[in-house]
Amino acid sequence: METIRSRFAFDAAYERHERGEIEATEYYAALRVALRVELSDAELAAGWLAIYLDEVPGMRALLRALEGRVPLYAFTNSNPTHQAFWAQRYAEVLKSFRRIFVSSEMGLRKPEPAAFAAIARTIDIPLERILFFDDTRANVDGALAVGMQAVHVRSLADIKNALARV
Repeated sequence: METIRSRFAFDAAYERHERGEIEATEYYAALRVALRVELSDAELAAGWLAIYLDEVPGMRALLRALEGRVPLYAFTNSNPTHQAFWAQRYAEVLKSFRRIFVSSEMGLRKPEPAAFAAIARTIDIPLERILFFDDTRANVDGALAVGMQAVHVRSLADIKNALARV
């Protein structure tokens, strides 16, 4: 497992896949080369989906409590394979969001400034009025760079603490 982990990278092929520029089969071909493995597309897809864990305890209740008080939107760097899986697995919790923006549908991904700008235009809210939460520091930094309020999430407490301040 450590060998695979050390060979994996969020490389250009990964980003292109998340922007919807390449299909899963092309990404898997690049992944086989990067990881130096001989796995079928089905085997890679199974591993690719295994990253999804259980719903974060307390998240559903938090989102439900926010519904109607603030407009909730989600923005995920994702690809069609993952999207089909998480849309079904987390269907109940996703109901809280007015809309889910998916990088592979937009052709843009976090932390690209154009991605944040496109969402702000679509929801008709200025960037500086959006409070953005993400578990990846680079995405938080990207949001801050375009004038958004942003919180680096490491636990549910980070979200609750940020919301208590607004």
